[in-house]
Amino acid sequence: MTIGKQMHQWATDLFKVNRSITGEGVRETLSYFSDLIPELEIKSIPSGSKAFDWTIPDEWSIKEAYIEDELGNRIVDFSVNNLHIVGYSIAVNQWMELDELQNFLYSLPDQPDAIPYITSYYSKSWGFCITDKQRNALKSGLYRVYIDSDIFPGELNYGELVIPGNTNEEVLLSTYICHPSMANNELSGPVVTAALSQWLLSLKQRKYTYRIIFIPETIGSIAYLSKNLAHMKKYTVAGYVVTCIGDNRAYSFMPSRNGNTLADRAAIHSLNNNVKEFNYYSYLDRGSDERQYCSPGVDLPVCSIMRSKYGTFPEYHTSLDDLTLISPEGLEGGFEVLKKTIEILESNNYYLSLVICEPQLGKRGLYPNISTKDTHKNTLTMMNLIAYADGTIDLIDLANKIDENITFLLPIIETLINNDLLKKIN
Repeated sequence: MTIGKQMHQWATDLFKVNRSITGEGVRETLSYFSDLIPELEIKSIPSGSKAFDWTIPDEWSIKEAYIEDELGNRIVDFSVNNLHIVGYSIAVNQWMELDELQNFLYSLPDQPDAIPYITSYYSKSWGFCITDKQRNALKSGLYRVYIDSDIFPGELNYGELVIPGNTNEEVLLSTYICHPSMANNELSGPVVTAALSQWLLSLKQRKYTYRIIFIPETIGSIAYLSKNLAHMKKYTVAGYVVTCIGDNRAYSFMPSRNGNTLADRAAIHSLNNNVKEFNYYSYLDRGSDERQYCSPGVDLPVCSIMRSKYGTFPEYHTSLDDLTLISPEGLEGGFEVLKKTIEILESNNYYLSLVICEPQLGKRGLYPNISTKDTHKNTLTMMNLIAYADGTIDLIDLANKIDENITFLLPIIETLINNDLLKKIN
């Protein structure tokens, strides 16, 4: 089975789990990933705990929710699609006329076949989400509204995996696990992050330490930062929010607030050299956890590589973001670009030429006896690499200056080092 098909199967297994920012759905999802990644630790923060300007909310659980007409026909049923309920809805059991019920219904007239995704995390409320077709078909009369839910002091759960490297400097991978049945906006991120975790664990050695977290969006990153900020500010050299990475449409890049960090430069180099084209967004277009990681006072070097960016595809935050929107090929493409980005980080170093003026390549067997277009290009690339290897710029900037892919340069660098023409410096 290809890695793409494997990730799609993971997403299929998890699709119907009712996730929110707290609760059993989050724990079920984390348990699934801990089976794939035994090193993943599941942790918790009690409700009521302070996290900067925020407070960890009470936990929400829901067993059943439906609307039925006077004949007992269920018009809307949470068990059919968990998007039907407004997230964090309080318990309700009452009859009401259609005119009153309309105040608690949410639909999308511009997308009549879509169920919208709506939440009410921090205020006591309730509601149902339905397609606009369903809503327009409702007839006057009495309807029973039933929601069997509970909001109580509990905990917020998250998963953490720290993979040691040769240095204490860290690369952060952050993904979220807080949306119900949506594929690209929710599950693509966690399944690609899980696959990257397995790949990183399989490496014999790593230059960097990798901090990988599966968290509820927004409140999860705020809570995690409140517990780990001092350490992360000291050691994080690059980071990526992994989200919306599974469809077959565009590639997208969301920069950090700084816009020119090591994370940004590695991501852009990877995209420029591995995909045909991509959309470059402004930090003003932010909308996921880069808001927290890059905020003043935190200012971590965190950006995002995505496929179709959140908020830009028509299926976003609706029931149309289903398992047909993501594909094994889309997931694998996203995985490969992020994997190559990490490989760029791992291979990025400073290099210094060890000769004055141009080296004599012929006496070292590095100059071709017969010059062709290919051999001329390879020789020119080697000489261009040497020309900029003055120890003041890293390999990413050097590769960009000479318009080459780092992957292509690595064997050339090894050859130059073996011939005492180049050395790696700290």
